[in-house]
Amino acid sequence: MGAYSDVYDASLAVPEAFWAEAALAVDWTRPPTRVLDDDRPPFYRWFPDAELNTCANALDRHVVAGRGEQPALIYDSPVTGVKKTYSYAELLDEVARFAGALRGLGVERGDRVVVYLPMIPQAVITMLACARIGAVHSVVFGGFAPHELAVRIDDVRPKLIVTASCGIEPSRVVEYLPMIEDAIALAAHPPMHCVVVQRDGYHREIAHYRDRDYDELMETAEPVDPVPVAATDPLYVLYTSGTTGKPKGIVRDNGGHAVALLWTMRNIYDIKPGEVFWAASDVGWVVGHSYIVYAPLLAGATTVLYEGKPVGTPDPGAFWRVIAEHNVKALFTAPTAIRVIRKEDPDAAHLNWHDVSGLKYLFVAGERLDPDTYHWACEKLGIPVIDHWWQTETGWPIAANPMGLQQLPVKAGSPTVPMPGYDVRILHDDGTACRPGEEGAICIKLPMPPGTLATLWDAEDRFAASYLSEHPGYYLTGDGGRIDQDGYLWVMGRTDDVINVAGHRLSTGAIEEVLATHPSVAECAVIGVADEIKGQAARGLVVLKDGATADGLAQDLVTMVRDEIGAVAAFRLVNVVPALPKTRSGKILRKTLRGIAAGHNEPIPSTIEDASVLDALRPILTGEDYNYS
Repeated sequence: MGAYSDVYDASLAVPEAFWAEAALAVDWTRPPTRVLDDDRPPFYRWFPDAELNTCANALDRHVVAGRGEQPALIYDSPVTGVKKTYSYAELLDEVARFAGALRGLGVERGDRVVVYLPMIPQAVITMLACARIGAVHSVVFGGFAPHELAVRIDDVRPKLIVTASCGIEPSRVVEYLPMIEDAIALAAHPPMHCVVVQRDGYHREIAHYRDRDYDELMETAEPVDPVPVAATDPLYVLYTSGTTGKPKGIVRDNGGHAVALLWTMRNIYDIKPGEVFWAASDVGWVVGHSYIVYAPLLAGATTVLYEGKPVGTPDPGAFWRVIAEHNVKALFTAPTAIRVIRKEDPDAAHLNWHDVSGLKYLFVAGERLDPDTYHWACEKLGIPVIDHWWQTETGWPIAANPMGLQQLPVKAGSPTVPMPGYDVRILHDDGTACRPGEEGAICIKLPMPPGTLATLWDAEDRFAASYLSEHPGYYLTGDGGRIDQDGYLWVMGRTDDVINVAGHRLSTGAIEEVLATHPSVAECAVIGVADEIKGQAARGLVVLKDGATADGLAQDLVTMVRDEIGAVAAFRLVNVVPALPKTRSGKILRKTLRGIAAGHNEPIPSTIEDASVLDALRPILTGEDYNYS
C-alpha cells in the first residue's frame, strides 16, 4: 500500500515519535517534553507536561499569521433564510468578547458550561469561548427533553447554561425556555445563570433573576486573552447513551485532541488552509464537535454551519445548493442523508441545477454505508465516496481511506483500513485472535492514540468497566466485524445486533446489506425477534423508494437473503414501513425497535428525530402483520 502502510506501521512501532512529530503542527505555550504517560495502565495520557489553548490554536494564530480576513465560519440557514460569513478576525472578536462575558458571570478555568442551542453561530462562539478561558463545555441538543437535560445538569454541574429562545424546524418552532425551566426545576444542582440568545422574530420574555440576554451582555463585554491549560485538562464533556440508562460523559482533553484533529484534516480529509469543509451534522454530536467546530478551524480552513435538512429545506437539492454556493471541497454526512436524498430524487435531477464541480470528496459515517447507496453516490457525483468509521468515544476516525496521504482502492461496504495509532484487532469471546475473514469483537490495543476519550466524567471506574475490562489491554468498541486478507476492516454493527438462529450466529448488518441492494428499497433495518423453534429470527423493516410498490417484494427479499447468506438465515419476516425511527444524527434506533418487538414498554428515546415515526411502528412491531414468504 505504499505511503499509508509505511505511516501506519511507524505509528504502531514507535507511537511516541509519531505523535511527537504530529504535535509540531500545534502552537504550545509549553511544548511537551514527554509524549506518553504510561505509568498507570490501562489509563494513558498524552503530552502530560505540555500547555496550550485550543481556542488560540483555532483562531488567534491564524489572525496573527495574516489571514484574519479569510472566511472562518459560513452560517447557512434555509429554515430562516439567513446567511452570514465570519472572517477569522470577526469570529475571534466575537469569541473573545463572549469569553469576557462568561468570566463576568463567574465562569473560570475548570468550570462547566452547558450549551443548549440550535445550529446558530452562537453555538460555535460559546464552545470556543469556553475553551478560551479554560472552562469545560458540555453541549446538549437543543430540544432535548427536560428530564434528559436535568440528568446531564446534575452529572456535570454547570455554573451556567447558554440557550436560545427557540429552535426553528422546517415545520415547527421548538420552544426552549419552558424546557430549560422544567429541567432546572428537576435538577438537584441548578446553574447560577442562563444566557439566552434571542432569535430574530422569536423574542421571548426572560424575567427570571438568573437569566441574561446574550446581545446585552455582548454590548458591554470586554475581550479576554486565551488562558493556557494543561494538555490533559478537559476541553469538553459530551454525553452518549449508557446501557444502564445513565448517560456516559465522554471526556476529551485539550492537547491530544488538537494534535489528532489537525492530523486528520491534512491526511484523511485532504483539507488545507483556506479550503471549505462542510460537516452536515449538528454540534450536539461528536461529528459537530470535531468537524464543524474544532478540526476545520485548527487547520485554518473554512467551516460551514448549516441549519437545515437534506430534503424539505426546500427540496432534495439542498445539499447541492450549499456545496455550489460556498465552493465546498469535501462534504461529510451520514449515509442516511444520502439515502433520503436518493429516495426523493432517485435520478439526482436536482444535482443538475447546481455547479458542484468544486466538490472533490464525499465522506460518510454514523451508519454503515450499504453498497447500493455507495454506488449511487459514486455514479451521480463522479467523485470518491469515502466510508469511514469512528465513535463518540474516539473523536476521530478509527478506519478510513486517507485521501491526503494515499487514496486506497475502495471495497464497497468496508470503511477501508485502520488509521495510524489504532492497533485494531478482532477477538473471540475468550480473547484469542480471529483469523483473517473471521468475525468477532472489534477491539483496539492500548494505548489508544491522542484525541480519544481520556475517561468518563467523574466515573473512572465506569470507564474501565465499560471499555477496558472485557479484554484486558484492549479497548472494546462494542462493534463486531472482521479484517480481510488485505487488511480491510468490515464493521457489521453493534455486537448486540448479532442474532442466534438455531445455533448460527448471524449479523443483522449482513442481512441489511442484501436487502439494501433491491431496487425498490430506499433504506432498511433488520432486528432479531423471538422464535419458538429457532430461538431468534431476523425481521426486516424496509422503506420503499418513491414510486416503488410492495408487490412481490417480500418474496424477492427472502430469496435474495437465501441466495446471498444461505438457508441458515431462515429469513422470512418482512414489513414495508413508511419510515424508520432515527436519532438526529441519522442512526436507526434498532435497540428501541427490538425492545418494542419483544413487548417491552420501551420509552421514546430523547435522541429521536421524530417520535411520530415510532408511534406508527408500534402496532406493526407488536402485531402479527408480517409479509410471509
